[in-house]
Amino acid sequence: MTLREKIIRESMKLFSMKGFLSASINDILDVCETSKGGFYNHFSSKEDLFLAVLAEAQGIWREKVLYGVKEVNDPMDKVKLILTNYKDRYLKDSETFPGGCIFITFSVELDDQIPHLSEEVNKGFIGFKSLLKRLLDECQNAGELNPVVNTETLAEMLFSGMVGSSVLYGVGKSAERLDKSINSLIEYLEQNRNILPA
Repeated sequence: MTLREKIIRESMKLFSMKGFLSASINDILDVCETSKGGFYNHFSSKEDLFLAVLAEAQGIWREKVLYGVKEVNDPMDKVKLILTNYKDRYLKDSETFPGGCIFITFSVELDDQIPHLSEEVNKGFIGFKSLLKRLLDECQNAGELNPVVNTETLAEMLFSGMVGSSVLYGVGKSAERLDKSINSLIEYLEQNRNILPA
């Protein structure tokens, strides 16, 4: 692992626990075991590091949450797999994100303080909600989802439920509570499944 990669990875862990604003350059130097010169050889500023950490975290998120989705043909099963992966492969990964969902941490702390960085985080949220809506539209077009369901509203509800589950899990790290929260979203999806004749 190069020093740049180490700084990004260790800062990602630090930011997930402490937040971006509360983590000082000295905190970053300490966890990365490097000097200011080592840091500034790779990043022009703390904000530059933030953008690199955000890109890395987004890549990890995609790898974990979208794992196996391309191999699934049924659009409803794709949505359910995304929810399950989010719970089991992403949120429960305390090694990579010891403080919980880094995107929630960023969005809460940066909104009023550094809006242009918060907007970078929000772009990911918007993209994910679009993905959910697209998959739910596929469900409806395939006759799998009740035709009266508003897919935009359902995508927003699923997203909000995922965010809420993330916050609750971050508070107490209760796997049981997390399972219950995400499983209730999957159950709600199943309740809105259109029953097709055999």
